[in-house]
Amino acid sequence: MAKIHVKGVPLDMGAGRRGVDMGVSAIRLAGLRETLLRLGHNVIDDGNVEVPVVETLERASSLPYIEAIAASCKQVYHWFRQLPSDAFAVVLGGDHSIAMGSVAGAAHHGRLGVIWVDAHTDINTPDTSPSGNIHGMPLSHLLGVGDPRLLDIWGGGAVIDPADIVYIGIRSVDMKERGLVKEHGILTYTMKDIDMEGLASVAKQTIAYLQRRGVSRVHVSFDADVLDPTLAPGVGTPEPGGLTYREAHLLMELLCDAKIATSLDIVEVNPILDNANKTAQIMVDMTSSLLGKAIL
Repeated sequence: MAKIHVKGVPLDMGAGRRGVDMGVSAIRLAGLRETLLRLGHNVIDDGNVEVPVVETLERASSLPYIEAIAASCKQVYHWFRQLPSDAFAVVLGGDHSIAMGSVAGAAHHGRLGVIWVDAHTDINTPDTSPSGNIHGMPLSHLLGVGDPRLLDIWGGGAVIDPADIVYIGIRSVDMKERGLVKEHGILTYTMKDIDMEGLASVAKQTIAYLQRRGVSRVHVSFDADVLDPTLAPGVGTPEPGGLTYREAHLLMELLCDAKIATSLDIVEVNPILDNANKTAQIMVDMTSSLLGKAIL
């Protein structure tokens, strides 16, 4: 049994398409709390961080809504910092920019490994981003590179070592991001790697790698668009050729077996584009597999 703290971040200002702010409610409505209670966990839902109504804000042409995004992420950061070190934190998004708050907060409790499960690398900087959308920039800022207003969420500087990050499921990378991934030397398993080696092998290599790195904690940041859009249509940036249902479950099951995960993001669920809350339900299923649901 674990003490699980849940925090919602209904933020969609970092994305180019509106709607993922409603993902927080969609995941709760899909039965997240009830599912985790049935697994025997103690679940404490700490509600949502405060996020301004986007229609009341002026949209800048460069890095839209950056101050509001930074303020919301800073709330997540401080929430993480005040949690007991033995609590398992689940952050519900919202777009992937919220990871600037969750990862920085998780890193406060000890050296942090990050498993970034995503179709995208999200390592653009404000200078390299072709869109200016901040949900494509969280990792660059967590590595200490980017806009001071976002770096100030945790007080500036890098909060994680690029050698402590593993990408899984990558299949859509901007041209300049490719250079950044190589420059930082981030261990990356693309969909091609998964096709060639199998998900079980990739998961086991990831676990062994982070254990060798000697990290004390591991944060899993799971973007719904890592799944194939035929399976999970309710995402803002779908990319064909993603993980199957069983591949994604297997990843979470093997991480659970290894007992290395200490916190989790579930992000980029867009109910506007979904079919009968299917994507949110799948994300609840993934969370339950990471937190102990087993076939036998």
